[in-house]
Amino acid sequence: MEPFAIATHRNLSVLHPIYKLLHPHYHDTININSLARKSLINAGSIIEQTFLPGRYSMEISSAAYKKWLFTDQALPNDLIKRGLAVKDDGSPHGLRLLIKDYPYAVDGLEIWDAIKTWVQNYIFLYYSTDVAVKQDFELQEWWKEVVEKGHPDLRDAKWPKMQTREDLIDTCTIIIWIASALHAAVNFGQYPYGGYILNRPTQSRRWIPEPGTEEYDEMAKNPQEAFLRTITPKYQTTIDLTVMEVLSSHSSDEVYLGQRDSLDWISDEKAKVEFNKFTKSLAKIEEDILDRNIKEELKNRTGPVKLPYTLLLPTSKPGITFRGIPNSISI
Repeated sequence: MEPFAIATHRNLSVLHPIYKLLHPHYHDTININSLARKSLINAGSIIEQTFLPGRYSMEISSAAYKKWLFTDQALPNDLIKRGLAVKDDGSPHGLRLLIKDYPYAVDGLEIWDAIKTWVQNYIFLYYSTDVAVKQDFELQEWWKEVVEKGHPDLRDAKWPKMQTREDLIDTCTIIIWIASALHAAVNFGQYPYGGYILNRPTQSRRWIPEPGTEEYDEMAKNPQEAFLRTITPKYQTTIDLTVMEVLSSHSSDEVYLGQRDSLDWISDEKAKVEFNKFTKSLAKIEEDILDRNIKEELKNRTGPVKLPYTLLLPTSKPGITFRGIPNSISI
Protein backbone atom coordinates (compact mmCIF):
# COMPACT_ATOMS: atom_id res chain seq x y z
CA MET A 1 0.00 0.00 0.00
CA GLU A 2 2.89 2.40 0.64
CA PRO A 3 3.68 3.20 -3.04
CA PHE A 4 -0.02 3.89 -3.66
CA ALA A 5 -0.24 6.18 -0.64
CA ILE A 6 2.88 8.13 -1.60
CA ALA A 7 1.82 8.52 -5.24
CA THR A 8 -1.66 9.66 -4.17
CA HIS A 9 -0.30 12.41 -1.91
CA ARG A 10 2.25 13.53 -4.50
CA ASN A 11 -0.02 13.72 -7.52
CA LEU A 12 -3.66 14.13 -6.52
CA SER A 13 -5.04 17.33 -5.07
CA VAL A 14 -6.86 16.94 -1.75
CA LEU A 15 -9.93 18.11 -3.68
CA HIS A 16 -9.58 15.39 -6.31
CA PRO A 17 -12.43 12.84 -6.10
CA ILE A 18 -10.05 9.87 -6.22
CA TYR A 19 -7.99 11.36 -3.39
CA LYS A 20 -11.16 11.66 -1.30
CA LEU A 21 -12.12 8.09 -2.18
CA LEU A 22 -8.77 6.49 -1.30
CA HIS A 23 -7.36 8.70 1.45
CA PRO A 24 -9.01 6.85 4.41
CA HIS A 25 -7.52 3.59 3.19
CA TYR A 26 -3.94 4.85 3.63
CA HIS A 27 -4.36 6.04 7.22
CA ASP A 28 -1.27 5.31 9.35
CA THR A 29 0.07 2.72 6.88
CA ILE A 30 3.39 4.45 6.20
CA ASN A 31 3.97 4.76 9.94
CA ILE A 32 3.21 1.09 10.56
CA ASN A 33 5.50 0.11 7.68
CA SER A 34 8.31 2.18 9.15
CA LEU A 35 7.95 0.43 12.49
CA ALA A 36 7.87 -2.96 10.74
CA ARG A 37 11.11 -2.24 8.87
CA LYS A 38 12.81 -1.42 12.19
CA SER A 39 11.79 -4.51 14.14
CA LEU A 40 9.58 -6.99 12.29
CA ILE A 41 11.02 -7.68 8.84
CA ASN A 42 14.61 -6.41 8.92
CA ALA A 43 17.71 -8.63 9.17
CA GLY A 44 17.73 -10.40 12.53
CA SER A 45 14.14 -9.26 13.07
CA ILE A 46 11.34 -10.77 15.11
CA ILE A 47 10.22 -12.82 12.12
CA GLU A 48 13.73 -14.10 11.42
CA GLN A 49 14.17 -14.98 15.10
CA THR A 50 10.91 -16.81 15.56
CA PHE A 51 9.90 -18.31 12.19
CA LEU A 52 11.24 -21.61 10.89
CA PRO A 53 13.12 -20.28 7.80
CA GLY A 54 15.15 -17.98 10.08
CA ARG A 55 17.33 -15.60 8.10
CA TYR A 56 15.79 -16.86 4.87
CA SER A 57 12.27 -15.73 5.84
CA MET A 58 12.39 -12.39 4.04
CA GLU A 59 14.40 -13.86 1.17
CA ILE A 60 11.57 -16.31 0.50
CA SER A 61 9.05 -13.44 0.56
CA SER A 62 11.22 -11.43 -1.84
CA ALA A 63 11.41 -14.36 -4.25
CA ALA A 64 7.62 -14.77 -4.17
CA TYR A 65 7.12 -11.03 -4.73
CA LYS A 66 8.84 -11.25 -8.12
CA LYS A 67 5.69 -12.96 -9.40
CA TRP A 68 3.29 -10.52 -7.69
CA LEU A 69 0.62 -9.02 -9.94
CA PHE A 70 -1.61 -6.16 -8.87
CA THR A 71 -4.64 -7.51 -10.75
CA ASP A 72 -4.28 -10.90 -9.04
CA GLN A 73 -5.10 -9.23 -5.73
CA ALA A 74 -8.73 -8.86 -6.82
CA LEU A 75 -10.58 -11.54 -4.85
CA PRO A 76 -12.29 -13.19 -7.87
CA ASN A 77 -8.95 -13.38 -9.73
CA ASP A 78 -7.20 -14.70 -6.63
CA LEU A 79 -9.74 -17.49 -6.13
CA ILE A 80 -9.53 -18.53 -9.77
CA LYS A 81 -5.72 -18.45 -9.76
CA ARG A 82 -5.61 -20.67 -6.66
CA GLY A 83 -7.95 -23.22 -8.27
CA LEU A 84 -10.80 -22.51 -5.87
CA ALA A 85 -13.24 -21.07 -8.38
CA VAL A 86 -14.01 -20.95 -12.09
CA LYS A 87 -15.59 -18.22 -14.17
CA ASP A 88 -19.34 -18.64 -14.50
CA ASP A 89 -21.41 -15.72 -15.74
CA GLY A 90 -24.60 -17.45 -14.58
CA SER A 91 -23.48 -17.58 -10.94
CA PRO A 92 -23.42 -14.82 -8.34
CA HIS A 93 -20.25 -12.70 -8.47
CA GLY A 94 -19.49 -14.08 -11.96
CA LEU A 95 -17.77 -17.21 -10.69
CA ARG A 96 -18.57 -20.59 -9.17
CA LEU A 97 -16.78 -21.71 -6.02
CA LEU A 98 -15.37 -25.24 -6.20
CA ILE A 99 -15.64 -25.44 -2.40
CA LYS A 100 -19.07 -24.02 -1.68
CA ASP A 101 -18.61 -23.97 2.10
CA TYR A 102 -15.49 -21.77 2.06
CA PRO A 103 -16.13 -18.95 4.58
CA TYR A 104 -13.36 -16.59 3.42
CA ALA A 105 -14.54 -16.77 -0.18
CA VAL A 106 -18.28 -16.65 0.57
CA ASP A 107 -18.02 -13.69 2.96
CA GLY A 108 -15.24 -12.05 0.99
CA LEU A 109 -17.09 -12.03 -2.30
CA GLU A 110 -20.00 -10.20 -0.68
CA ILE A 111 -17.60 -7.61 0.75
CA TRP A 112 -15.81 -7.37 -2.61
CA ASP A 113 -19.03 -6.76 -4.52
CA ALA A 114 -20.13 -4.12 -1.99
CA ILE A 115 -16.82 -2.27 -2.38
CA LYS A 116 -16.90 -2.47 -6.17
CA THR A 117 -20.51 -1.24 -6.34
CA TRP A 118 -19.66 1.72 -4.09
CA VAL A 119 -16.54 2.56 -6.11
CA GLN A 120 -18.39 2.31 -9.43
CA ASN A 121 -21.29 4.50 -8.32
CA TYR A 122 -18.86 7.06 -6.90
CA ILE A 123 -16.61 7.17 -9.97
CA PHE A 124 -19.60 7.49 -12.32
CA LEU A 125 -20.46 10.75 -10.51
CA TYR A 126 -17.21 12.34 -11.69
CA TYR A 127 -16.26 10.51 -14.90
CA SER A 128 -19.08 10.40 -17.43
CA THR A 129 -16.95 8.80 -20.17
CA ASP A 130 -13.67 6.96 -20.69
CA VAL A 131 -12.30 10.11 -22.29
CA ALA A 132 -12.63 11.90 -18.94
CA VAL A 133 -10.29 9.31 -17.40
CA LYS A 134 -7.73 9.70 -20.20
CA GLN A 135 -7.79 13.48 -19.96
CA ASP A 136 -7.41 13.67 -16.17
CA PHE A 137 -3.79 14.83 -15.95
CA GLU A 138 -3.49 14.35 -12.21
CA LEU A 139 -4.90 10.83 -12.43
CA GLN A 140 -2.54 9.85 -15.25
CA GLU A 141 0.50 11.18 -13.38
CA TRP A 142 -0.64 9.35 -10.25
CA TRP A 143 -0.87 6.02 -12.03
CA LYS A 144 2.41 6.54 -13.86
CA GLU A 145 4.20 7.05 -10.55
CA VAL A 146 2.47 4.05 -8.96
CA VAL A 147 3.80 1.77 -11.72
CA GLU A 148 7.17 3.30 -12.65
CA LYS A 149 8.42 4.68 -9.34
CA GLY A 150 6.35 2.76 -6.82
CA HIS A 151 7.04 -0.63 -8.40
CA PRO A 152 10.13 -0.18 -10.60
CA ASP A 153 11.06 -3.86 -10.33
CA LEU A 154 7.58 -4.81 -11.58
CA ARG A 155 6.96 -1.99 -14.05
CA ASP A 156 6.89 -4.47 -16.96
CA ALA A 157 4.25 -6.62 -15.29
CA LYS A 158 0.60 -6.55 -16.36
CA TRP A 159 -0.95 -3.36 -14.92
CA PRO A 160 -4.28 -1.67 -15.73
CA LYS A 161 -3.73 0.91 -18.49
CA MET A 162 -5.84 3.58 -16.77
CA GLN A 163 -7.56 4.50 -20.03
CA THR A 164 -11.15 3.64 -19.14
CA ARG A 165 -13.61 4.01 -16.31
CA GLU A 166 -13.44 0.24 -15.89
CA ASP A 167 -9.67 0.48 -15.35
CA LEU A 168 -10.18 3.12 -12.67
CA ILE A 169 -13.01 1.21 -10.96
CA ASP A 170 -11.03 -2.05 -10.87
CA THR A 171 -7.90 -0.29 -9.61
CA CYS A 172 -9.61 1.57 -6.78
CA THR A 173 -11.58 -1.53 -5.77
CA ILE A 174 -8.39 -3.59 -5.51
CA ILE A 175 -6.63 -0.88 -3.47
CA ILE A 176 -9.54 -0.62 -1.02
CA TRP A 177 -9.88 -4.42 -0.83
CA ILE A 178 -6.19 -4.95 -0.01
CA ALA A 179 -6.08 -2.19 2.61
CA SER A 180 -9.28 -3.27 4.33
CA ALA A 181 -10.81 -6.73 3.99
CA LEU A 182 -7.79 -8.68 2.73
CA HIS A 183 -5.59 -7.37 5.51
CA ALA A 184 -8.30 -7.96 8.11
CA ALA A 185 -8.72 -11.58 7.00
CA VAL A 186 -5.01 -12.40 7.28
CA ASN A 187 -4.22 -10.28 10.34
CA PHE A 188 -6.86 -10.15 13.05
CA GLY A 189 -7.12 -13.92 13.48
CA GLN A 190 -3.46 -14.31 14.44
CA TYR A 191 -3.94 -14.34 18.21
CA PRO A 192 -7.30 -16.17 18.27
CA TYR A 193 -5.84 -18.94 16.07
CA GLY A 194 -2.19 -18.91 17.18
CA GLY A 195 -2.21 -17.43 20.68
CA TYR A 196 -2.13 -21.02 21.93
CA ILE A 197 1.27 -21.91 20.49
CA LEU A 198 0.46 -25.65 20.33
CA ASN A 199 -2.24 -24.74 17.83
CA ARG A 200 0.11 -23.00 15.43
CA PRO A 201 3.82 -23.38 16.29
CA THR A 202 6.20 -21.24 14.22
CA GLN A 203 9.26 -23.46 14.43
CA SER A 204 10.38 -27.07 14.45
CA ARG A 205 13.53 -27.84 16.38
CA ARG A 206 13.79 -31.41 15.10
CA TRP A 207 13.14 -33.36 11.91
CA ILE A 208 10.04 -35.53 11.67
CA PRO A 209 11.31 -38.86 13.02
CA GLU A 210 11.64 -41.86 10.73
CA PRO A 211 10.52 -45.39 11.70
CA GLY A 212 13.25 -47.39 13.35
CA THR A 213 14.99 -44.43 14.95
CA GLU A 214 15.28 -43.60 18.63
CA GLU A 215 13.31 -40.41 18.08
CA TYR A 216 10.46 -42.36 16.46
CA ASP A 217 10.26 -44.77 19.40
CA GLU A 218 10.17 -41.80 21.77
CA MET A 219 7.33 -40.23 19.80
CA ALA A 220 5.37 -43.49 19.79
CA LYS A 221 5.70 -43.87 23.57
CA ASN A 222 4.97 -40.28 24.52
CA PRO A 223 3.74 -38.20 21.54
CA GLN A 224 2.89 -35.16 23.65
CA GLU A 225 6.39 -34.87 25.10
CA ALA A 226 7.92 -35.43 21.68
CA PHE A 227 5.73 -32.70 20.23
CA LEU A 228 6.69 -30.22 22.96
CA ARG A 229 10.38 -30.94 22.42
CA THR A 230 9.93 -30.30 18.69
CA ILE A 231 7.90 -27.08 18.47
CA THR A 232 8.77 -23.44 19.18
CA PRO A 233 10.87 -23.03 22.37
CA LYS A 234 9.81 -20.80 25.28
CA TYR A 235 11.75 -17.64 24.36
CA GLN A 236 10.52 -17.53 20.79
CA THR A 237 7.01 -18.43 21.97
CA THR A 238 6.97 -15.43 24.32
CA ILE A 239 8.00 -13.12 21.46
CA ASP A 240 5.46 -14.66 19.10
CA LEU A 241 2.54 -14.32 21.49
CA THR A 242 3.44 -10.73 22.39
CA VAL A 243 3.61 -9.68 18.75
CA MET A 244 0.46 -11.57 17.78
CA GLU A 245 -1.45 -9.95 20.63
CA VAL A 246 -0.43 -6.48 19.45
CA LEU A 247 -1.14 -7.19 15.78
CA SER A 248 -4.54 -8.74 16.48
CA SER A 249 -5.89 -5.81 18.52
CA HIS A 250 -8.15 -3.00 17.34
CA SER A 251 -7.50 0.48 18.73
CA SER A 252 -10.26 2.47 20.42
CA ASP A 253 -10.26 5.06 17.62
CA GLU A 254 -10.40 2.57 14.74
CA VAL A 255 -12.46 3.63 11.70
CA TYR A 256 -14.06 0.66 9.94
CA LEU A 257 -15.05 -0.03 6.36
CA GLY A 258 -18.23 1.89 5.56
CA GLN A 259 -17.34 4.59 8.08
CA ARG A 260 -15.55 7.95 7.85
CA ASP A 261 -13.92 9.90 10.66
CA SER A 262 -15.94 12.96 9.65
CA LEU A 263 -19.43 13.44 8.23
CA ASP A 264 -18.02 16.31 6.15
CA TRP A 265 -15.46 14.21 4.26
CA ILE A 266 -16.97 15.51 1.02
CA SER A 267 -19.37 18.33 0.14
CA ASP A 268 -21.07 16.47 -2.72
CA GLU A 269 -24.41 15.25 -1.40
CA LYS A 270 -24.73 12.70 -4.20
CA ALA A 271 -21.48 11.08 -3.08
CA LYS A 272 -22.74 10.97 0.50
CA VAL A 273 -25.92 9.22 -0.65
CA GLU A 274 -23.88 6.55 -2.44
CA PHE A 275 -21.65 6.10 0.60
CA ASN A 276 -24.68 5.64 2.84
CA LYS A 277 -25.84 2.86 0.50
CA PHE A 278 -22.42 1.23 0.90
CA THR A 279 -22.67 1.46 4.69
CA LYS A 280 -26.12 -0.16 4.65
CA SER A 281 -24.95 -2.95 2.33
CA LEU A 282 -22.13 -3.80 4.76
CA ALA A 283 -24.59 -3.90 7.65
CA LYS A 284 -26.71 -6.39 5.69
CA ILE A 285 -23.63 -8.50 4.92
CA GLU A 286 -22.80 -8.57 8.64
CA GLU A 287 -26.26 -9.93 9.41
CA ASP A 288 -25.91 -12.56 6.68
CA ILE A 289 -22.52 -13.73 7.98
CA LEU A 290 -23.91 -14.12 11.50
CA ASP A 291 -26.85 -16.12 10.09
CA ARG A 292 -24.54 -18.43 8.12
CA ASN A 293 -22.40 -19.05 11.18
CA ILE A 294 -25.29 -20.74 13.03
CA LYS A 295 -26.27 -23.06 10.18
CA GLU A 296 -25.21 -26.55 11.22
CA GLU A 297 -25.00 -27.79 7.63
CA LEU A 298 -22.17 -25.29 6.94
CA LYS A 299 -19.57 -27.27 8.87
CA ASN A 300 -16.56 -25.32 7.65
CA ARG A 301 -17.81 -22.12 9.25
CA THR A 302 -17.06 -23.35 12.75
CA GLY A 303 -14.92 -26.47 12.41
CA PRO A 304 -14.63 -29.18 15.05
CA VAL A 305 -13.77 -26.68 17.82
CA LYS A 306 -16.94 -24.65 17.15
CA LEU A 307 -15.03 -21.41 16.52
CA PRO A 308 -17.15 -19.45 13.99
CA TYR A 309 -15.48 -17.61 11.13
CA THR A 310 -15.99 -13.95 11.99
CA LEU A 311 -12.93 -12.25 10.48
CA LEU A 312 -14.93 -10.51 7.74
CA LEU A 313 -17.62 -9.07 9.98
CA PRO A 314 -17.19 -5.37 9.13
CA THR A 315 -17.51 -3.83 12.61
CA SER A 316 -15.81 -4.45 15.93
CA LYS A 317 -15.23 -3.15 19.43
CA PRO A 318 -11.68 -2.29 20.61
CA GLY A 319 -9.28 -5.07 21.58
CA ILE A 320 -8.86 -8.64 20.34
CA THR A 321 -12.26 -9.48 18.90
CA PHE A 322 -11.57 -11.84 15.96
CA ARG A 323 -13.63 -9.57 13.72
CA GLY A 324 -13.72 -6.07 12.20
CA ILE A 325 -12.50 -4.59 8.90
CA PRO A 326 -10.62 -1.32 9.44
CA ASN A 327 -10.40 1.08 6.51
CA SER A 328 -6.63 0.83 6.44
CA ILE A 329 -3.59 -1.12 7.57
CA SER A 330 -3.23 0.94 10.72
CA ILE A 331 -2.37 -1.46 13.55
